[in-house]
Amino acid sequence: MGLVGIYLLAAYFLSRISVDKEEQTKNEVTIYILTNGVHTDLVVPIKNEQKDWSKEVKFENTISQDTVFEYVAFGWGDKGFYLETPTWADLKPSTAFNAAFALSTSAIHATFYKTMQEGQDCVKINISKEQYGRLIAYIQKSFLTDPQGHFINIKSNANYGKDDTFYDAVGSYSLFHTCNSWANSGLKSCGQKASFWTPFDTGIFYQYNLNNK
Repeated sequence: MGLVGIYLLAAYFLSRISVDKEEQTKNEVTIYILTNGVHTDLVVPIKNEQKDWSKEVKFENTISQDTVFEYVAFGWGDKGFYLETPTWADLKPSTAFNAAFALSTSAIHATFYKTMQEGQDCVKINISKEQYGRLIAYIQKSFLTDPQGHFINIKSNANYGKDDTFYDAVGSYSLFHTCNSWANSGLKSCGQKASFWTPFDTGIFYQYNLNNK
């Protein structure tokens, strides 16, 4: 069996091993997991008593510059993919190679939403304030910051829509540390159901299938 086959088998079986959520916690903060069919985002309230993300993830950095939103979605990934690959047809071999073997930098894609619609691609999760505090810390540590401690906005025309923007991030994307494994680790950080390890969104959403809750 080739290396690709071994990787895919490991991804399948390890993603089916469940990390159970913490028990006996309060339902105080609503978050979501959201997928576009490939990539998983962690969606959190823009502002509550614990955190105001808009102080660093600024509305003015989007094309719309709208300020009437309730949620912000965070996705971590390879900077080259985010900024240079608007469609799969635009994928360059060099971008794919660098991403696969952790040879490039990373970015966080932030997208604002006014509402969230639950469905197969969007799952609602209620967590406690203490758990949300841990998730805040996890997401914050994923941002690269300037000497003053501020998030570094990436000036680019590669926006996916009118309500999103990009920031420099910590770490490098690889076959073993993907956008989805980042989201999966975020769920673990706040004591929620997750896969043991998964490079794909299907592993995360398998855990939240109605038959596996």
